[in-house]
Amino acid sequence: MKLFDVYPLFDIAIDHGKGCHVTDTEGVEYLDLYGGHAVISIGHSHPRYLEALNRQAAKLVFYSNSVINPLQQQLADLLGEASGYPDYQLFLVNSGAEANENALKLASFVTGRRRVIAFSKAFHGRTSLAVEATDNPKIQAPVNRNDVVTVLPWNDTEALARELEKEDVAAVIIEPIQGVGGIQVASDEFLKTIRELTSAHGTLMITDEIQCGYGRSGRFFAHQYSGVRPDIITMAKGIANGFPMGGLLIAPDIKPVYGMLGTTFGGNHLACAAAIAVLEVMKDENLLANVTETGNYLMEQLKGLPGVREVRGRGLMIGIEMEEPMKQLRSDLIHKEHIFTGASGTNVIRLLPPLCLTRDEADRFISSFRKLLGVG
Repeated sequence: MKLFDVYPLFDIAIDHGKGCHVTDTEGVEYLDLYGGHAVISIGHSHPRYLEALNRQAAKLVFYSNSVINPLQQQLADLLGEASGYPDYQLFLVNSGAEANENALKLASFVTGRRRVIAFSKAFHGRTSLAVEATDNPKIQAPVNRNDVVTVLPWNDTEALARELEKEDVAAVIIEPIQGVGGIQVASDEFLKTIRELTSAHGTLMITDEIQCGYGRSGRFFAHQYSGVRPDIITMAKGIANGFPMGGLLIAPDIKPVYGMLGTTFGGNHLACAAAIAVLEVMKDENLLANVTETGNYLMEQLKGLPGVREVRGRGLMIGIEMEEPMKQLRSDLIHKEHIFTGASGTNVIRLLPPLCLTRDEADRFISSFRKLLGVG
């Protein structure tokens, strides 16, 4: 049987990893500054994480959500404390697309409306309504185009105000920092305006923190730089350090009704054990402070280099926009310098390393990057 050809692949098979490093089947070690799409939060094969998974797997991997799972409440308590949202409600799912799908569905239930506002270059997932809210017609099948999503310009408050005045919008969904869109940071003023306008017009504000959340920006959630409190916050990626998991934080005034949401695998025992270990490590190793310190250092060192048009982002979510297409540069980073990075479009290199990236590891990247740019 052939695998369905989904992605263009590098001719590299990763065999194992440790911290911010991965090693392929040929024994070549790479510095991982991409974390598998920002998924690896506390580092590859963290011993506390592995111990938690092994301990739980030996007891029980899965049982359905028809019975009490104490690990879900333990995770909710830790997450409420870590995020600053102890009064919110937690619904656990399996992926980022599923989180956004449920968030948009919930907003429609609450408001009785069916229209959604998203923004240019948005990426919210590949399923049903999530992909319709994604600003990329190439990945939308005809069945996804139901004309319920309006895509507005980034940071355009006037366009947003005009649409919300129609009083038919269920939700405004925004990534506080766009990932696939090229590490575009929503201004704090824009997020505040979204909150003010949605509140005034009975619309829910959803922040998609799937890539930019869970400590990646230096705050637990990237929207927290602006001080706003969304109605729904979606998350996935780093929540369980590679174990498939996602979730929604739901404001306390949104009341649940049986049948409104549901899941088979969401919040299963093994996933919860993984997510609990992640939060414990993040706290005990003070990873958010490391994200801020190391991220600021990286960005300062990258600014002003020849060929670099702009460096943007927050924490360890960094976009390096080059003046020329970066395809060959990224290939050289992988094959010559053995450093994994991400990409966005033709000109942007994305850095999304584990949150435990050290100054020495950052320096290794800076040295290799400068070398490939021809800077002595």
